[in-house]
Amino acid sequence: MAPAKSSSECRSRGRPPLRDDGETRQIIFDAARHAFAENGYAATSTEELARRAGISTKTLYRLFPAKAALFEAMVADRLDRQVSDVQLKGIDHADIAEALSTALLACADLGLDPEVVALQRTVLQESAAFPDLAVAFYRNGIARTVAALARWLRVQVKAERLALDNVEEAAGMLIGMAVSAPQRAAIYGGVPLPSRMEIERRVRSAAVLFLDGCRAPTA
Repeated sequence: MAPAKSSSECRSRGRPPLRDDGETRQIIFDAARHAFAENGYAATSTEELARRAGISTKTLYRLFPAKAALFEAMVADRLDRQVSDVQLKGIDHADIAEALSTALLACADLGLDPEVVALQRTVLQESAAFPDLAVAFYRNGIARTVAALARWLRVQVKAERLALDNVEEAAGMLIGMAVSAPQRAAIYGGVPLPSRMEIERRVRSAAVLFLDGCRAPTA
């Protein structure tokens, strides 16, 4: 005769495994990105966010006490996945133009990512009513990307591969050349985002222009 199972074993059978808060946050972030992109910030309720994430509103409020806090955390999480790469990529390239192109490509991968562009479009559309959204996006997105590229540039200056007086200013200029124009065209003009080949061509052109300039040689 088989031994009887304990009551705790009977209760645990079929019970879904518990999810930790970190995993639940990621599920909420994914649901929020799609909801905000589809409906906008103001029109997306916390109840809708909880429903899409498959959780209760009580759980949502426990992790994020306000919708604004969720939006800021979602933006920070999305950018965290890529922004740290900027200071790591390209350092080992022997050719500084190739190294700079690789670092800029990491910035472009972030700034021209369709989800990031959709978030920025949402921020611009609703920033008048919700000015904190623009602050959160700037602080967690634009400013952090510039700072990450500036750190990379500072490494190159220290290695005497570049000579720059102001790495933060240079980082902003580089991102402006490589990312901002196609980003604005997509957000304001409805122009499709560039293909991977077009992005790579653009960052290489920006790197060469930055390193060599475009002044015609003197006679």
